[in-house]
Amino acid sequence: MKRLRRTMLFVPASNPNMMVNASVFKPDCIIFDLEDAISLREKDSARDLLVEALKTIDYGDCEIFARVNPLYTPFGEEDVRTLVAAGLRNVRLPMSETAQDIEQLDKLLTDIEKELGLEDGTVKILGAIETAKGVINAEKIAIASSRVIGISFGAEDFTRTIGAERSKGGEELFVARSKIVLAAAAAGIDAIDTVFADVEDDDGFKKEVESAKQLGFAGKSIIHPGQIRTVHNEFTPSKEDAQKALRVIKAIEEAESKGLGVISLDGKMVDAPVVARAEKIVCLARGAGIL
Repeated sequence: MKRLRRTMLFVPASNPNMMVNASVFKPDCIIFDLEDAISLREKDSARDLLVEALKTIDYGDCEIFARVNPLYTPFGEEDVRTLVAAGLRNVRLPMSETAQDIEQLDKLLTDIEKELGLEDGTVKILGAIETAKGVINAEKIAIASSRVIGISFGAEDFTRTIGAERSKGGEELFVARSKIVLAAAAAGIDAIDTVFADVEDDDGFKKEVESAKQLGFAGKSIIHPGQIRTVHNEFTPSKEDAQKALRVIKAIEEAESKGLGVISLDGKMVDAPVVARAEKIVCLARGAGIL
C-alpha cells in the first residue's frame, strides 16, 4: 500500500516536549529539524536529543524524517552518520540544487549502511528544492537516486533567490510549484508543497491547500499541529468517491476477465486513465482508513 504523505509536520529537534508529543496529533509524517530551527550553538545538543528520541520513543504509524544540515556545512555528515545509526530511515536534504547533491548523500548513505550492516537502499531521501537553481534541476534531482521517495518545495528561500516577496496569492510560486509536481510525477515519486507560515490565517491556509491539491501535490509541509486537519480533509477522498472508485476497479476487472477492453459504467467510458485515477483514490482511501 502506498504510504500517505499528506502532512509533514516540522518539529524543532531542540524541543523535547514537541518531540515526545508530535505523533499525538497524527500527522502522516514528522520532520525533526536540525537545520533552520536550530541555532549554531545548539546543533550538537539538538542532534543528541534527536538520537535519544529515535532510540526511545515509539512514533507508531508516523513516518519519521530528519531535516539534516546541508552536507557542505560542518554538521551535515555527522547528522546523517549519527542519526542513521540511531535508527533514522528517511533524510530530508535541504537546499538540493543539483543531482550531484543527491548523489553525494546517496554515496554517504551507502557507506554508512555497509558499516552498520544494513541492506543497501534502506535509508530514503526527500530532496528539498528551495532555490531557483534547484527548480531548474528538479527533473534531474528527482531521478538522481533510487532512494529518492519525493521532492519538496521550500518557498521562503526560493522567493529570496528570485528576488521576489512571497504573496498570499502565490503567483510568484506557480511556475516552480508546477515544475516540481511535473518532475515528481515523471519520476513516480511524491511532490510535497511548501509551508504556510501564518498560522492565524485559516482561510488563506485553506486556499493554499486547495491550490496545492489541484496542482497535483501529494501533501504539504506544515509548521503547526492545528494545520493537520485542513490538509487531511482536502487530500483524503470522500467515502462516496472511494466507493465509486471501487466500482470502477471491479467493473474493469470483470471486463478483463471476459476479454473486453474499454467499457462503460453509469454511461461513461472507463479507460486506462480513469482506472489509474480510481486506483489512486482507493489507495488513498485505504491508507486513510476509509475503506
